[in-house]
Amino acid sequence: MHLVRYQLPGQRPRAGVRTDDTVAPVQGFAGIAELLRLTVEELREAVGKTGDEVRVQDVRLLPPLDGYGEVWCAGVTYERSRGARMEESTEQSVYDRVYSAPRPELFPKSPAWRLVTDGEPIGIRDDSGHDVPEPELAVVANSRGQIVGYTICNDLSSRSIEGENPLYIPQAKVFAGGCALATGIRPVWEVADPKALTIDLAIRRDGADVFTGTTSTGSLVRELQDLVDVLFAPNEFPHGVILATGTGIVPELDFALRAGDEVEIAISEIGTLTNTVAVGREPFAFLATESLEETR
Repeated sequence: MHLVRYQLPGQRPRAGVRTDDTVAPVQGFAGIAELLRLTVEELREAVGKTGDEVRVQDVRLLPPLDGYGEVWCAGVTYERSRGARMEESTEQSVYDRVYSAPRPELFPKSPAWRLVTDGEPIGIRDDSGHDVPEPELAVVANSRGQIVGYTICNDLSSRSIEGENPLYIPQAKVFAGGCALATGIRPVWEVADPKALTIDLAIRRDGADVFTGTTSTGSLVRELQDLVDVLFAPNEFPHGVILATGTGIVPELDFALRAGDEVEIAISEIGTLTNTVAVGREPFAFLATESLEETR
């Protein structure tokens, strides 16, 4: 089972429960934002009350976050990430220190309206030249700071911009098409051990694999609830928040994404996320247009 946002032709988006090839609306709740104001127990009860099913092929699946929801990211939480950041950076020591520091690296990535999802394009900056995907397990927290589910995040990053100066991290991380989420949220009660999941990344170019990688969330140096607690300590998230927990798969320095590359991320028990790379702002103008029209 996955919690989803979906849209029937001519109707407004709504929250639903996806089971295999069907989706059913959650009765009494218009969107994900309302569901993320519930406790875990209340959410479990709410998603058990659904309306008439429709076929997945007849709806448009949207990113599973709405309202004032936000996506944040944690950085340098895997040993591989620490090594890659040190290799690319002119200021190597900051990454070595933050890996083991009591305070994790956390940064805002995207508001709900700017997200893309499975089957939509992902972006790289046209002034970067060296961009990579970052496949990450993302925890979904309610407004109370409780973890209520998990999804997949592709936290795209410009290695050249961040490597030039760590103070450029916001520019290296926040850009059009730079954050993709899988369409579904797997409820917390259906995942026995989130620190025992396999993450696979495949990048295809002209139909052939040009990079593949695998890691496990067991290599994550931080505890998931600890990351959420640090995020909530100074902040309120009235419509919930999704926190991507860092990547353990980073291509070598001689690899960079190109326009047209297909990026597929799979996390065991959670799902898959597949997108094709586009360059610059223009391919993502639809996000602002749909947001202003309140259809997304």
